Amino acid sequence: MISTKTYIKEWQQALQQEINYLKKFGGSRYMVTNGRLLSNDGGYSYYFDTVTSLRIPVGSTIKLEWGMMQNSGRVLSSEGRGVILLLEKSFGDLISDAYLLHDPWELLEQLIERLDAIKKSKQKRLRVKRLMNPSVQTKHPKEKIKSNVHELVLRSKYNPATFVWGPPGTGKTYTLARAAANKYFQQKKVLILSHSNQAVDVLMGEVTDFIKKKNRFREGDVIRFGVNVGDTLKTHQEITTAQLMEKKDPLLAQDRERLIEERRHLKKDLASSFSKRDSEHLLEIETQIAKVLDKVRKKEMEFIKDALIVGTTLAKAASDSAIYEQEYDLVILDEASMAYVPQAAFAATMGKRIIICGDFKQLPPIASSRAPLVEKWLKEDVFHQSGVVESLNEGKLHPQLLLLKEQRRMHPDISAFTNQYIYHSLVGDHESVSKSRNEIVARSPFKKQAAVLLDTSFTGLHCISDQSTNSRFNLWQLLLSFQLIYEAYMAGMKSIGYVTPYRAQANLMEWLLEEMFENERTQADMIAATVHRFQGSERDVMIFDTVDSDPQERAGMLLTSKDSERLLNVAITRTRGKFVHVSNRHFIEKRVFQGKTLRKLVDHQVRHNQSVTTKEIGTWIQNQHTKLKWIHALKLEAVFFDVKSARTSILISLPEGTALSEEWVKELSKRESYVKWTLISEQMWGNPDTWLDSSFPFPFVMIDEKVLWLGLPLEGAKGIRPPYVAARLDSSKVCEYLLKQGEM
Repeated sequence: MISTKTYIKEWQQALQQEINYLKKFGGSRYMVTNGRLLSNDGGYSYYFDTVTSLRIPVGSTIKLEWGMMQNSGRVLSSEGRGVILLLEKSFGDLISDAYLLHDPWELLEQLIERLDAIKKSKQKRLRVKRLMNPSVQTKHPKEKIKSNVHELVLRSKYNPATFVWGPPGTGKTYTLARAAANKYFQQKKVLILSHSNQAVDVLMGEVTDFIKKKNRFREGDVIRFGVNVGDTLKTHQEITTAQLMEKKDPLLAQDRERLIEERRHLKKDLASSFSKRDSEHLLEIETQIAKVLDKVRKKEMEFIKDALIVGTTLAKAASDSAIYEQEYDLVILDEASMAYVPQAAFAATMGKRIIICGDFKQLPPIASSRAPLVEKWLKEDVFHQSGVVESLNEGKLHPQLLLLKEQRRMHPDISAFTNQYIYHSLVGDHESVSKSRNEIVARSPFKKQAAVLLDTSFTGLHCISDQSTNSRFNLWQLLLSFQLIYEAYMAGMKSIGYVTPYRAQANLMEWLLEEMFENERTQADMIAATVHRFQGSERDVMIFDTVDSDPQERAGMLLTSKDSERLLNVAITRTRGKFVHVSNRHFIEKRVFQGKTLRKLVDHQVRHNQSVTTKEIGTWIQNQHTKLKWIHALKLEAVFFDVKSARTSILISLPEGTALSEEWVKELSKRESYVKWTLISEQMWGNPDTWLDSSFPFPFVMIDEKVLWLGLPLEGAKGIRPPYVAARLDSSKVCEYLLKQGEM
């Protein structure tokens, strides 16, 4: 058995290795523009405009990259679309554009400091030991158990460390909230933690709802601590420290709001027209805000000391003495599968009892370094490292593990796969879930079907890698996926998710949604992202686009690595009523081993007659978007009309083996004389103005860098079988992106 001191030593080494890696190679990069020198008194303070609102904590260490030069500094202010940086060296009075580099490695340094404190406390070391080596003997009275909630209350009363395994939709938030409320009713102190603000908000909202229903809520007893409180708590503003401040010290709250509003106006003025007087005034305002925030902080510490339930993030808990210097009767760590093991251990030291809750079948923690100790302690969760999962692999549940085993989220046709292949029949469906999801299932796309494999086999060789990031994208599957989203939207479904393993594909879909929906986007809850953004959320409809297909020689690591089961599990289990899997069955059967989860999913869907091929495209496309049209590829009138209507340019890409028919050459000759025709092909066809001797693996036509025809010209194109379908997309952003891939 490893000693607690050895654990702590290895954790600190792992954290330091990750810090060193981030300092050397890491860094989130943000474009900043229009930099102006505000002051050179005690350093060089600059004001920059930002493309989006940056949420970088004040005081954070940063680097500024300008051309070949780098400058270290820290953040003085980061509000709205503007930042003030204090740099060590001068870059002159004006900086047109630069990159701001920031990584939250300071948070890891603070965690190292907390681990130092644990070394000095015998009680805290004992709590770490109980977490990492959970007893095989339980002390709670099993004969008294009436429900999951009751069992958790009993377990957390009698046992030092309780592990809760909460697969998707099994009532994890419901159960944790009632266990926390039970302690609250007994006047016990509870600390609720998670790695993400969203997870903290959801659980704190559920706790507050339940206490209010029991008419036992008292202002100041329940506090959500932190600045990044999201929309989830809009209906529970009374638990935020900002709202509490307005009640307890209205003058101080008004001072803060007045100064922040004044700063906002000054930044707006500076963004439009820079003046020395405004810049000096802004620095004065920042000084005043710092003084007010110091007073606010003292008030917040009083609030937290008096509160019975406090919710905040793991990062905030490790960095703020208002949290880590308190002692709690119970600590609840939610979404623990995404927390570093040292974070879970730190959480355990703050309470007499701890509940560790999560799903070790979902995404693991994220770390960048490949050092062995980082792999061991920062890339695997506490369920694995404490031996809880090992017991499961031996065919039994660990005595300290409570499994929530009845899911109420997914329609049974969706959960059938995850219940069997991910959770090995330990999880089942609640009897109500089929009926409750029927309304969603009944709607388009694919009416009356809850789970569908949209098979893109033999529709072309569309999967290529982004030139700059190496992330894969697939325009054909992108457009099919957008059509699915549009069909769901037109059917009245507003909660829609699009998930993919590849960042390039997710970005393309995000651009498409912005461009194609415009005003409607605010009316619908649509998210396009990679899997990590979806953990902890759910949607009525989920479109899962695997992207991988020919001409790639193998499926990507994201779909075949040891963590691919977790990734696919999250993608599927976000769904309430309709799951559509956009995938190339032929490619997966050819390139992915039968033991891999993705192959199992495709085989399962084919076996259960959930597969739909391109032959049936005309049956499920009910609504043609004004900017995306689906047309039979042998009917050329529409594309020839676009060719004739071109104003500046025509670009035609012909992959190897594809021919340009006489009909095409004839139509191209009719273009206006000022319209430039460019041919991308390894063979010369017709009489183009420019011939580029290279090729994409798929054919396309681009008109005026705005209209994209995918699937044409068709003659001789590889990997395409009838029925022949072409897509016409009106999107300058997608055209621009595709041009960059060919560096044209």
